[in-house]
Amino acid sequence: QVQLVESGGGLVQAGGSLRLSCAASGGTFNSYRMAWFRQALGKERDFVAQISGSGGTTYYADFAKGRFTISRDNAKNTVYLQMNSLKPEDTAVYYCTAAYGFGGYDSWGQGTQVTVSS
Repeated sequence: QVQLVESGGGLVQAGGSLRLSCAASGGTFNSYRMAWFRQALGKERDFVAQISGSGGTTYYADFAKGRFTISRDNAKNTVYLQMNSLKPEDTAVYYCTAAYGFGGYDSWGQGTQVTVSS
């Protein structure tokens, strides 16, 4: 399994922006489909966005469309989540995850906290 380490979380005011990063190691990075999920306190983990191994195909949850952008740099083994126009309801722990080929998401990072104040 690939190892994942997220960074970039923090406290931001509503309307602000953050860019999360997820550094991967231990695998052939472009063989992995990558995604971001989030989990708010007391709630289930929700899908945010995913990107194909080449970076050519992306998919977003409805709440993320138009505000969040997922991207990857395969030369740096890193996936990003650019989050704009943040809202208090975006407050959550954000997790990076990887799926090999057509498999399921079975490698997870430790998460990074994003807090959006009103």
